[in-house]
Amino acid sequence: MEWWHAILFGVIEGVTEFLPVSSTGHLTIAEKLLGYRIDDPDITAFTAIIQVGAVLATVLYLRRDIWRVGVAWFRGLADEKQRKRDYKFGWAVLIGSIPIGIIGLLFKDEIEGVLRSLWFVAGALILWSVVMWFADRHAKQDRGERDTTWHDTLIIGITQCLALIPGISRSGATMSAGLLRGFDRVTVTRLSFFLSIPALLAAAILQTATEFDQINNGVGWGPTLLATTVSFGVAYVAVAWLLKFIARHDYSIFIWYRVAIGLVLIVLLSTNIIEPV
Repeated sequence: MEWWHAILFGVIEGVTEFLPVSSTGHLTIAEKLLGYRIDDPDITAFTAIIQVGAVLATVLYLRRDIWRVGVAWFRGLADEKQRKRDYKFGWAVLIGSIPIGIIGLLFKDEIEGVLRSLWFVAGALILWSVVMWFADRHAKQDRGERDTTWHDTLIIGITQCLALIPGISRSGATMSAGLLRGFDRVTVTRLSFFLSIPALLAAAILQTATEFDQINNGVGWGPTLLATTVSFGVAYVAVAWLLKFIARHDYSIFIWYRVAIGLVLIVLLSTNIIEPV
C-alpha cells in the first residue's frame, strides 16, 4: 500500500468512525476505488485494525469519565456499599458490549466475505437511513445518562450487531436504538462512544492475532500503523465536534448524506463503473 493511500484511509476512518454514516462502508468504497480487492484477508484486517486509532482517541477524550466509571466499578466489586450509579453504568457498558463479540465470532467468515459486497453497502446505507429518520423524529428524548440500565445497553448492544454489515454504521445503529429507548441525542452519542471501545478493540486484537502474516505479506505493517496514527488524530477532532454538533442539531444531515452516497454507489454498480467486490 502506498503511503498516501494509508493517510487517506486513516483520514476516512477518523472522520467517519463516530459519525452515523458507516466508517467500514466508506473505507470499503475507497479501497475499491483505489484498486484493492475488498474481500482479501489483508484488506479486511487492515480495515479493522486502523479503528484502534479512533478508539484510542475516544479513550483520550473520555479519559476522566472512563476513569471515574472504572474506579467505581472496581470499588463496587470489592465493597457492596460502593455500588452506586457509576458502578451500574460500568456493568451496563460491559453487558452491552457482549452481543457484538458473540455475533462477530459466529459470523466472521460471512462478515469478511459476502457482506463486503458494495451492493450490501449501498443497500444498508439507504435502508438504515429510514430507521435513523424514524428514531430521530419519534424519540421522546426524556432520559439521560443517569437513567441508563443494563437492559438499555443490552438492547443497544444487540442492535449494534447489525453494524457488522458494512453500511449500517455502528454509531448509527447504537444511536437509533438509544433514541428509541428514550435517551436524548447527546446521551446516545456518548453511549455509542463507550460501547465502541470494547467492540473495536476486540475486533482489532482478533485481526492482529489471526491475520498478522496476511498484513505483513500484503498491505504491510508500515502503512497499517501510519493509517492508525492518522485515524487517531482525526478521530479526536471528530469526537469533539460531534458532541457539540449533536447538542444543537438533529441527525438530518447524516441521513440525507447516507442516502445520497448509497444512490451514487448503486448507479456506479449498475453501470459497471465499479465491481461489487
